[in-house]
Amino acid sequence: MVCSIPILGIITDHLRSSANIKGKFIQDQLELEKMKHQNYLLETEKLKLELERMQLESSKEEVFKV
Repeated sequence: MVCSIPILGIITDHLRSSANIKGKFIQDQLELEKMKHQNYLLETEKLKLELERMQLESSKEEVFKV
């Protein structure tokens, strides 16, 4: 019984440490997902602007052909 107290302390400390590591991992994953979403929004905006530019160039070419 005397020997079980230090073992329980080690196990409890290990479980706390594991929970802290898992919490930090989840927080890092959440931040990564936020960054991915922000990157997606920026890429979408970039493609939209590129499409508008192409449409303007195309309409200018149409005017010059006529």
